Amino acid sequence: MNRFDRITAILIQLQSKRVVKAQDLADRFNISLRTVYRDIRTLEEAGVPLYGEAGVGYSIVDGYRLPPVMFTQDEAMAFITAEKLMEKLSETAIQNNFRSAMYKIRSVLRGSEKDLVEGLEDHIHVRKKKKNTTAPENSLDVLLKAISEKRIVKMSYRAFGNEQNTERLIEPIGIYYENEYWYTVGYCHYRSDYRHFRADRVVAILLTGEPFRKEHASLQKYQEQIKQDLHFKREKVVIRVDKTIGMYLQERKHYYGFVSEKIDGNEIEMTFLTESLYEGFARWYIMFADYAEILEPTSLKVRVKELAEKILQKE
Repeated sequence: MNRFDRITAILIQLQSKRVVKAQDLADRFNISLRTVYRDIRTLEEAGVPLYGEAGVGYSIVDGYRLPPVMFTQDEAMAFITAEKLMEKLSETAIQNNFRSAMYKIRSVLRGSEKDLVEGLEDHIHVRKKKKNTTAPENSLDVLLKAISEKRIVKMSYRAFGNEQNTERLIEPIGIYYENEYWYTVGYCHYRSDYRHFRADRVVAILLTGEPFRKEHASLQKYQEQIKQDLHFKREKVVIRVDKTIGMYLQERKHYYGFVSEKIDGNEIEMTFLTESLYEGFARWYIMFADYAEILEPTSLKVRVKELAEKILQKE
């Protein structure tokens, strides 16, 4: 990236956030802090009203705006791909908001980029499994507003395996998408602890006017802490599998704490750190057990044997 393009990109980043740290700019553009300071000085000399505070970062004076930015061809292609994903992976309320934003983005594209976007629309398709759900169409929208405004959410929720709905008051700290479902993490007043809720199991949802009663870490920090806690609870598993089935384990192995593997002739030795040894991992292992061997721990061998005996008793 030449210096002109970099300075333009720095200006765009400054406009995208209230405060931008010099180190963040240095990391993004792989440049030194000294170069960042020089580029900032160039923007100031060009008339951009910036102000900076040591240890905080740089900001643009409120009210200052540049004319619409021109997007590159690659960026235009990224927009249409994101639009297709949003159509399939989000609910109606968010889809409508994103579609409205896309109209604004398209309005500032050059003619050639508009033609490119229109030409690509029929060539990108995201397939999604149809799910039977009665979840409200605005549940994610409500959750995002609650996170942004730090307001309590009231919802009726049906947990897995439970035929009765429970009324919950939660303070959501984030949402995430995993295994084809949206989830929210929030402090549940009913349980007096943090819980994960699957969005398609929400029966009804309402954003209350009541503010959060607790201070919460961000979703990222919460997940980092959970990962740290789980690390000490995980158990090491080493198995040896036939090479012929190794390829069939690639998609699922990461769900069971896959760490590493090494090839030894016609076999693959795989190492895991799993948090669900006797139920999750043992049951998964049974699916390919006739092509594999457990090297450690011995307790896993015992559990697999118990499960196999139960299966035989049902024959």
